[in-house]
Amino acid sequence: MKRRDFLATTTLALTGGLAMADLPKVQSLDDALRWLDKMDKAASVKTTGQWPMVSVLEHLAQSIEMSLDGFPQPKSALFQSTAGAAAFAFFKWRGRMSHGLAEPIPGAGPLTPQGDWRPGSVRLRAAIARFNASTGPLKPHFAYGALDKTDFALAHAFHIANHQDEIVIG
Repeated sequence: MKRRDFLATTTLALTGGLAMADLPKVQSLDDALRWLDKMDKAASVKTTGQWPMVSVLEHLAQSIEMSLDGFPQPKSALFQSTAGAAAFAFFKWRGRMSHGLAEPIPGAGPLTPQGDWRPGSVRLRAAIARFNASTGPLKPHFAYGALDKTDFALAHAFHIANHQDEIVIG
């Protein structure tokens, strides 16, 4: 266990305070649905990051939707086949990803700047259901390039888990 994770867990246990939603971390899209169920039942849900909860959840939904519909501003084919593919291979090897948690998907539509997070949760659930039901070809990731459904599901789970770093469920 990393020192930071140990300290966060110990602090929460000792204070009896809010439980981090990332304990345990999402490892699959089914885990993501269970995590959303937990949020729906919570007394409070908040983010410690720059974006409000509704924006975080919309951003996660956008990523999944774009794997089906296409990313508006993909990186070059050269980038995707070199740096992008290497980045995904590293994240897959490591079992998690990390990225700027306030960086929008290039070219994505605007996120809701404030308000109730529940509509974002509904949108994320719908995106996951649509992805799971999809049998057609997926669109290349804007940075990683072409991924099969298994790898795209893993990329989405990693993405959600990374954003869990800033989400607190009480």
